[in-house]
Amino acid sequence: MTQERIKAYGKIRKAHTEAPLLLMPDWNIPVKLYIDECGDGLGAALHQVQIIDYKPTEGPVCYISRQTKPTEARYGSSQMECLSDCNAVKSLNMKTPNKHMLRWQLAIQECRGNMTIVHKPGNIHKNADGLSRWALASTPDNPAYVPLEAEPQIPIEGINITDIGTEFFEEVRKSYKQDKNCHILNSL
Repeated sequence: MTQERIKAYGKIRKAHTEAPLLLMPDWNIPVKLYIDECGDGLGAALHQVQIIDYKPTEGPVCYISRQTKPTEARYGSSQMECLSDCNAVKSLNMKTPNKHMLRWQLAIQECRGNMTIVHKPGNIHKNADGLSRWALASTPDNPAYVPLEAEPQIPIEGINITDIGTEFFEEVRKSYKQDKNCHILNSL
């Protein structure tokens, strides 16, 4: 063993035994979910502000990371962002449907009131950004391995969107009445 290897081992050992260690979650305190994606992987970090040594300190509660599937790697930027959001929420055992953008949007809406989504560029929050860029291979030897399963072919018209609530539909009706072009079309 060379001195260089001994030093490298010491650094790794130190990194694994010092902060940021995972905090024990306190579900009475709000959490922050940092999410990022890149063409190769998805990453997320669930953080929480807790009192440590009499000071409020933000720290990680859990990390989520996985490689993108071959079909997902072809998604556009908006689809990848939405997939990343949905993957993080799904990984935290929140109920989510399975198909692309529409279903992901509905899945995220199920959680409204329980979370606030704020976009931050990946270069601002390095925690989830690093996890998405260095995602582990989705193989059986990975502890977070989830076997591929065929996505159910559910027709879009089969999705129940009544959970959105009547206030949503009221807002849509109001916007039609206030829109000049829609008013002209409705009068024809």
